[in-house]
Amino acid sequence: MNKEEIAGYNRQFGRASAEEVLGHFTCMFGSDIVFASSLGAEDQVLTHMLAGISPSAEVVTLDTGRLFQETYDLIDRVRSRYKLNIRVLFPEASAVEAMVNERGMNLFYESVENRRLCCGIRKIEPLRRYLQGKRIWITGLRREQSITRTEMKLVEWDDTFGLMKLNPLYLWTLEQVWDYIRKHQVPYHALHDQGYPSIGCMPCTRAVSPGEDIRAGRWWWERPENKECGLHAGNDRPGRMKR
Repeated sequence: MNKEEIAGYNRQFGRASAEEVLGHFTCMFGSDIVFASSLGAEDQVLTHMLAGISPSAEVVTLDTGRLFQETYDLIDRVRSRYKLNIRVLFPEASAVEAMVNERGMNLFYESVENRRLCCGIRKIEPLRRYLQGKRIWITGLRREQSITRTEMKLVEWDDTFGLMKLNPLYLWTLEQVWDYIRKHQVPYHALHDQGYPSIGCMPCTRAVSPGEDIRAGRWWWERPENKECGLHAGNDRPGRMKR
């Protein structure tokens, strides 16, 4: 895939609806496309759309070993509601064991480097293994979510995993996301109702106050421009995680 082809997709589908985008790309790429869900509100919207458009679509999510119980509950609710086979990916136990024994249980609070190391082992490597051989992955990223995502496009090249990234909701507002969820009664993460707009690992996520940025509760001890786990390294301005 070259830059001209990606630019062509962006021109062709720049004004298409999210449903039209998903319908076209799931049909075009078949088993070579996968939806990697974080189970956030945006990804729940995409799950609902995919269940109606392509029920056999591959859907994966990451279990880092440090998730909220409410996250596990949501996985079961989604499976029951949509009858989708959501594949759960796990990190290599030996890598987690070595990291924790060398740097501690909560190493991520000590430095950006440590936090990116933890994200790399628990999130990036499991997804990298799964995406090998795939041509495109679907995400729920939106421009409005973070200062690190304001320049994103519908279709992008992902250097981290060596394939295309499709962002069907990249122009959606948060209001549009929640309007869709309410209209279609989409199951969503219980912590959203407790002040958690963005949810990841338990020790790296907290509730935010009314009026705070929606990403303020993720890695709150770091500067805003550092707040990417590395899964979307193209949006991670300081550079990729070093190991």
